[in-house]
Amino acid sequence: MYKRILIANRGEIALRIIRACRELGVETVVVYSEADRGARYLDLADERYCIGRAKPLHSYLDKKSVIAAAEVGNVQAIHPGYGFLAENADFADMCRDCKIDFIGPTPESMNLLGDKNSARKLAKEAGVPVVPGSEGLLEGEREAVEVARRIGFPVLIKATAGGGGRGMRVAANELKLKAEMQQAQAEAKAAFGNPGVYLEKYVEFPRHIEVQLLADQHESVVHLFERDCTLQRRHQKLIEESPAVNLPSQTRIAICESAVRLAKAAKYTNAGTVEFIVDRSGNFYFIEANTRIQVEHPVTEMVTGIDLVKWQIRVAAGEKLSFAQDDVKLTGAAIECRINAEDPEQNFKPCPGRIEQLIPPGGPGVRFDSHAHAGYTVSPYYDSMIGKLIVHQPTRAEAIACMLRCLRELRVDGIKTTVPIQQALLQHSAFVEGRVDTTFIERTFMVKS
Repeated sequence: MYKRILIANRGEIALRIIRACRELGVETVVVYSEADRGARYLDLADERYCIGRAKPLHSYLDKKSVIAAAEVGNVQAIHPGYGFLAENADFADMCRDCKIDFIGPTPESMNLLGDKNSARKLAKEAGVPVVPGSEGLLEGEREAVEVARRIGFPVLIKATAGGGGRGMRVAANELKLKAEMQQAQAEAKAAFGNPGVYLEKYVEFPRHIEVQLLADQHESVVHLFERDCTLQRRHQKLIEESPAVNLPSQTRIAICESAVRLAKAAKYTNAGTVEFIVDRSGNFYFIEANTRIQVEHPVTEMVTGIDLVKWQIRVAAGEKLSFAQDDVKLTGAAIECRINAEDPEQNFKPCPGRIEQLIPPGGPGVRFDSHAHAGYTVSPYYDSMIGKLIVHQPTRAEAIACMLRCLRELRVDGIKTTVPIQQALLQHSAFVEGRVDTTFIERTFMVKS
């Protein structure tokens, strides 16, 4: 086991990793930006280093500064959390060159699965269903039109790099395809430095189902069942749950087994997630792999009892998984609400500012993962999430009731949050009955501009 780890992240996930390390007896070094100076979670680390200005490009995305802090801090490994450098294969390669373990997959696996086009090709080879689309990256508008005519409109233009919905556009006809393709390429280049895009058939009104994986360095790969992340806006998740409601057991098994096959084909290690969409007929298709810990990992931890962050660290240190697939049991139902500093009445406009009062809920089966507190200022430079509220109960109905009670108890004064819309969603008959799709929030609650 490691003696000392650097955490190359901030906020909630940095605090989550600090806590896991402390329970494992591992010392922590945390980097922070000028904007995060004085954050309370930094006091829980053994050492802390400021690595730059507020903007991520000058701090959390500055690979050389992170490596320098790791060398000064005399660490053996770096945990990237999620976002920032978590899926940056070049950074993972830099760590390896500097003889510092990267707590995540190898750069080779990351490149293979992080690039959506190569991941799609690998999925086909592994017998994992993929959405009909182009065979590779599009060379130009003419090829895009030819592919669209073959698979039929509407189509989805997708950036091969990155995630979070950036570089994605839907086109309902040829004229729209040409215009949206240019915008998608420009957005992808600006966000990821890679303008490459490919085309898929746009599956209308799908559900978003993802499978959590753990893989050690000794060829053991297990799935920890699925999460339903269908409730999202602008491709950003708002509520997640496990198990997925109204998902036939045969489909659940097939999706989970497909995810394991893909991970084995990529020689994947550490924690990762394979994402799928499920159409109205129950057919499922691979869409992408996330080569990192997910924001919503607590949902899986609650229903399986497996600490994913601790196992990330153990696996990176060379330990074997202490359990096999048959040992993983799914118990009860868990729901997570991402509490974001956003105004749902203004189409989720970010609302940075000072939190005047924060009182988290409690009770049996309740977990609130957050670095925020009364007096904390939500920065405009980073993601708007201020915390994750997770509940675990014996049944889904009880989990919904518990979450509604917790949302009523939660006090976040001074800024707007997503709590009101989450309360509305949890009480909506479509959610209660499991009839939502990935466009439900945008169709039902958002004002079209």
